[in-house]
Amino acid sequence: MFKSVNKVVWAFDAEWVPDPEAGRRLFQLAEEITDAEVIQKMWEEGGADEENPMPYLKTTICRVISIAAVVRAVKENGEVALSLTALPHDATDPKQTSEIEILSCFLKAVGDKKPQLVGFNSAKADLKILVQRAVAKGVQAEKFAKRPEKPWLGDDYFDSRNSEAHVDLIEILGGYGSSNPSLNETASVCGIPGKMGVSGEEVAPMWLEGRLAEIVAYNECDALSTYLIWLRMAYFGGFFDQRQYSEEQAGVRNLLSTEGTLPGKEHLLEFLERWEIWSPVETGK
Repeated sequence: MFKSVNKVVWAFDAEWVPDPEAGRRLFQLAEEITDAEVIQKMWEEGGADEENPMPYLKTTICRVISIAAVVRAVKENGEVALSLTALPHDATDPKQTSEIEILSCFLKAVGDKKPQLVGFNSAKADLKILVQRAVAKGVQAEKFAKRPEKPWLGDDYFDSRNSEAHVDLIEILGGYGSSNPSLNETASVCGIPGKMGVSGEEVAPMWLEGRLAEIVAYNECDALSTYLIWLRMAYFGGFFDQRQYSEEQAGVRNLLSTEGTLPGKEHLLEFLERWEIWSPVETGK
């Protein structure tokens, strides 16, 4: 169980696809070969078969295409401010959709704000790929990367054993092998919507079809699921009493109902609708 809840918490999730540029270099493919053909080659080299045509590839040869986060900040007066943010903000802007821009913007923001990062399988996947790809693309994130001389002297996003700057929920909830739950499984049994009409294996084909806005929406739902699981775990650990837990969830409902009215954010209202059906009153006992 995590030991602390910081005043600033970012529950985040990242989405990535096989990187055609990396594939062309690794397998010495001609430039005229399409991205789709390169990615197919990458899957084949990664062990694709009839049962698993799109195997999980090493994250270092994948490209980050979206990062979403639910941001919880406790103000000086004790009031909790909640927001949802995602990169790219505009999926049609080539500058914003650049992997370098996405990585740089997120890692520099983390370095400046020093939030407690919360993820699901983030120690081995989400946070790891952000660092791997930042190194690959020549991104500098000095404040994020800076480590304290001693564990108790500051935040350390590279030492989960001695620092709670990064909390990976699966390290607390997970088991071994087939007993290790997915984000969607964990969310579903908790009455949280989880995946909303899209699954992970659909992300690469969607990206090749230019459907990045839909991927960002999917990413936001995963970040929301991660945050709601964290809230439940924080309640389990006694960081919130029953009243506070109800207020925290009411804050999420208000966020969804408000943001969901904005253009392109209809998925947030769908998330809220399903959540209210599955968990109409969530007060704990």
